[in-house]
Amino acid sequence: MKRSYRGVLLLCLVLFANLICTQYTVNLFYFARYKEVIALSLINLLLFPLALFFYKREAKP
Repeated sequence: MKRSYRGVLLLCLVLFANLICTQYTVNLFYFARYKEVIALSLINLLLFPLALFFYKREAKP
C-alpha cells in the first residue's frame, strides 16, 4: 500500500496545527486568559477528527 505525498502532507499539517493550538492553550491558561483557552480548545477538538479523516482516507487500500 503506497501513500500519496499529498495525504501525508495534509495529515502532517493538521497534526502540526493541533500541536500549536495545544501549546497556545497551555500558555494562555497559565496567564488566565480563559476565553481564548476555550476557543483554542474547541479548535483543537475540531482538528483531531480532521486528522483522523485524513488518516482513514489515506490508509484505504
